[in-house]
Amino acid sequence: MFDRVEIRVKAGKGGNGIVSFRREKFIPFGGPDGGDGGRGGAVIIKADDAVSSLILLRQGKVYRAEDGANGQSRKKHGRAGIDLVLAVPVGTVVLKKAQLADDTEIADLLQPGQRVVVAESGRGGLGNSHFAGATNQAPRIAQRGWAGEEKSILLELKLIADVGIIGYPNVGKSSLLAMVSAAKPKIDSYPFTTLEPALGVVETSQWSFIIAEIPGLIVDAYLGRGLGHDFLRHVVRTKMLLHLVDGSSASPLEDMFQINNELKRFDSALAQKPQLVAVNKIDLPRVRLAEIEDAFSSAGTKVHFISAATGEGISELVAKTFAALGQVSAREKAPKPRKVFYPKPKRPSISVQKQGDAFFVVAPELERTVSGTDIRDLEARRQLLRWLTKAGVSRALKKAGAKPGDRVSLGELEWEW
Repeated sequence: MFDRVEIRVKAGKGGNGIVSFRREKFIPFGGPDGGDGGRGGAVIIKADDAVSSLILLRQGKVYRAEDGANGQSRKKHGRAGIDLVLAVPVGTVVLKKAQLADDTEIADLLQPGQRVVVAESGRGGLGNSHFAGATNQAPRIAQRGWAGEEKSILLELKLIADVGIIGYPNVGKSSLLAMVSAAKPKIDSYPFTTLEPALGVVETSQWSFIIAEIPGLIVDAYLGRGLGHDFLRHVVRTKMLLHLVDGSSASPLEDMFQINNELKRFDSALAQKPQLVAVNKIDLPRVRLAEIEDAFSSAGTKVHFISAATGEGISELVAKTFAALGQVSAREKAPKPRKVFYPKPKRPSISVQKQGDAFFVVAPELERTVSGTDIRDLEARRQLLRWLTKAGVSRALKKAGAKPGDRVSLGELEWEW
């Protein structure tokens, strides 16, 4: 099945800011001119009507966007990483994969060109020109770039069709689709010949509609049996259903009831979709038309008799389907694309944890500046400690109960407070 795939996406890392000083003839002591790193590339999922399946996206593969370039001297910013755009069929639902909880829907791509960012790019680090001040005119401090967002994404394709053909395996759904459209589904006499939904366009000189064959459902399909979930989710977006039953079955009426029960147990809204019921294989001599019509009539259901093999009753069924579709379309409006907004997480404030006689400062924003500084350089180290004090580290340490002489750690940096 190529209508459901799990992939891992990783946005590009931001480029590092650099430590650099202006050096020109007659200007021996120029100021800091280290440029910022460029942002990394984001990973974007885009709906493309030229793409028909998810087959090109490999299960479990990691899709990476380009990293941003490092900054340069003369305050030149690094080049931004190129975004990675993954094309998917229209009708794809994008979900964030969760380990312990339910998967979270990120977006439902219903329109061509609709896109969603699934992995935010890493921010570029600041060059040393940002750390200059009245008391520090030659800063040796810079920031490293932020890592890009990384997560597992689940892509589910739900076909967007006007009419969905449902029924038990081997009732003639593929034959009917081939008869009414130019689609060429695989047709054979054994169950589960069709393992993937197939789309076809029914056209006349005056109108047309899209019809989808939903592969055969079985009892307990709502529990996932027989690839039930893979098939049932395609029924969700159809406007109406064409329920095909086998006229040669022991009880066509009971077959219809069982399939409808599977729809209801999977999603109660599916059972409310308008249906036309067609009895197929009336060309077989053992099909008792009058008995079948009486059984359905007593259940309050009107049936249409057809033969997908000979074409008998097909044109009448297509006309009635189009008429019923017109009534449904008049009552319902097509769903509008939903844009899902997720607030960006706030940067954590400075926190201090005491372990034994040492204090550990937790502040990811500050840790990046520490990691971008050459702490082996005594002057750079001195500047960094002064900058950390201004950033609020001393205040947080004092609040946590630290005293002069205590050992303090922040990322790779250790010092005596």
